[in-house]
Amino acid sequence: MDSGKVKFFLGEVLRNFTRNTGMQMTAIGTVAITIVLLGMFLFVRAALAGAGAQLLDQIEISAYLRADATPKQVTAIAHYLEADRRIASVQFVPKRQGLAELRERTKGTIDTGLLTENPLPDKFRIKARVPDDVPAVAAGVRRLSGVDNVVYGQKIVQRLLQLGAVLRRIGIGVIGVFFAVAGIIIANTIRLTVFARRREIAIMQLVGATNTYIRLPFICEGLVDGVIGGLLAVGLLSIARVTLWPRLLEALPWAQLRAFPLDPRLLGGELVLVGATIGIVASWISVGRHLRT
Repeated sequence: MDSGKVKFFLGEVLRNFTRNTGMQMTAIGTVAITIVLLGMFLFVRAALAGAGAQLLDQIEISAYLRADATPKQVTAIAHYLEADRRIASVQFVPKRQGLAELRERTKGTIDTGLLTENPLPDKFRIKARVPDDVPAVAAGVRRLSGVDNVVYGQKIVQRLLQLGAVLRRIGIGVIGVFFAVAGIIIANTIRLTVFARRREIAIMQLVGATNTYIRLPFICEGLVDGVIGGLLAVGLLSIARVTLWPRLLEALPWAQLRAFPLDPRLLGGELVLVGATIGIVASWISVGRHLRT
């Protein structure tokens, strides 16, 4: 593309901006609000997912052995656990060590000196590589000969896994709604610009201008709307990150939230790219409908 065409496209974009300043500001503001909401949603979802992952990572499977379990059965259980690739680590905890750990955790609140014998059974302490595999690993261990009971916080794990699945489904729906709202606003803005210049477009078609040549200035206009709205949204989110997020961490220390759950540069670039994509797609569709008619 030569310099003359570039000047023409830039001039057309500038003319459209100055002609429909109010609508342009509305489109940019709508994109900015949409991207801010999208960024907040992605941020909150990442924070909740990170907190849930931390909780899941701390969950261990305790396989308690029967009191009459033979050394052969214990060895067979150990070999089974070591061969399972879903398991990250295995530790055999004899009942003597289990009692010592109990005393350490209770810090004297329970007087274990009154015990005439150790009531705790031997156990294997198991940690899965992936939190999603915890229920399946526990079910497999429970079927082994010599295992009396398996405990891993079933209800907590199931609820956390369900929460992650729900958040993923909600995320897809919310992102789709955000895209649609911003796209409709930009498309209507471009459509008003095209309608105001319908005579000029008709003359350009009569003298042989291609649809692509006519369409490009409006696509550039939508691109600029999306990029400016995305940059404005990223700026607002950056301010919120510096001012609000540290206070939230101080107010909710029990939530185990990370300092920042996402890479800010990557998130900012993705949000600006989303804004640009919305602008391009919406303007392409809007102008295409007019040219077809």
